[in-house]
Amino acid sequence: MANVGVLGAGSWGTALSVLLHDNGHSVTVWSIDESEVKMLDEKREHLLKLPGVKLPEDMVFTGDIEKTVRGKDFLVLAVPSVYTRSTARSMKPYVADGQIIVDVAKGIEESTLKTLSCQIEEEIPQADVAVLSGPSHAEEVGRRLPTTCVIGAKTRKTAEYLQSMFISKVFRVYTSPDILGIELGGSLKNVIALAAGIADGLGYGDNTKAALITRGIAEIARLGVKMGGKIESFVGLTGIGDLIVTCASVHSRNRKAGYLIGQGRTMQEAMDEVKMVVEGVYSAKAAARLAKKYNVSMPIVDEVNQVLFEGKSPAEAVDDLMQRESKSENGTLLWPDEEK
Repeated sequence: MANVGVLGAGSWGTALSVLLHDNGHSVTVWSIDESEVKMLDEKREHLLKLPGVKLPEDMVFTGDIEKTVRGKDFLVLAVPSVYTRSTARSMKPYVADGQIIVDVAKGIEESTLKTLSCQIEEEIPQADVAVLSGPSHAEEVGRRLPTTCVIGAKTRKTAEYLQSMFISKVFRVYTSPDILGIELGGSLKNVIALAAGIADGLGYGDNTKAALITRGIAEIARLGVKMGGKIESFVGLTGIGDLIVTCASVHSRNRKAGYLIGQGRTMQEAMDEVKMVVEGVYSAKAAARLAKKYNVSMPIVDEVNQVLFEGKSPAEAVDDLMQRESKSENGTLLWPDEEK
């Protein structure tokens, strides 16, 4: 089978390493954190981020990025989005022409508004960059619970090759040419999940959650289509599917951070308590800037930004959302007496 290098030994990188090993592949996992490498190598378990998931004895853990990258059939880039560019820059000298890199993180670079695949392509122009996304919490993938995801790539050949590498009886993989739509859905849903968590923290109910999910995907799709993504991606696994799981799951770090904010914590206090990277906080400003750049209305995103960065109270933000100007749910639909 394949010889795979995984860059990033957090919960998601570790879970995917187990999946790939289960599929018969040889897996080398890199971490920049020497203490993490030592723990994984000695304990054969990520005690902090994926407890209870035992790691195979023949899985290699290392702090040597060259050893992880050079000569591998494909690479999985699983570092948090804020470290994607710097890690790609470190990988570049060892990446061969046409070597496949699958990015599995979700985020938008605040300073440039670029997706993660664009950042990788800028830093490693010789690579064949693909993405994997969908409703897939690491805690469940690591426990081998049934999950579905989508591989996005520039060519059918690359997408179907990666599909064959990842697919298993517990991990079903679809393919898509819409890399941009996949990445936007995966990034922007984290901002909406913060809002859903805030609503939970305020003690609101299922009606509120359903409203945020439904109106949230409307915002994401409006912006995504305007930027060139395809509507099919936003109504599929990497859009509404990923949004549902991130807004509702107990595993969601974005929902948990929002919950803590709804209960009165500051943004920093919430991030410190979650103890993992809360991608939605980093994507929120980028989402607001993209909405302004493309002249797209994103009221939920606007309110999340005001709560996170401008000191607005969560309850006031919900009130302002509820009391916005009345309008039709879908402005493209015509009334029967208005149709020509």
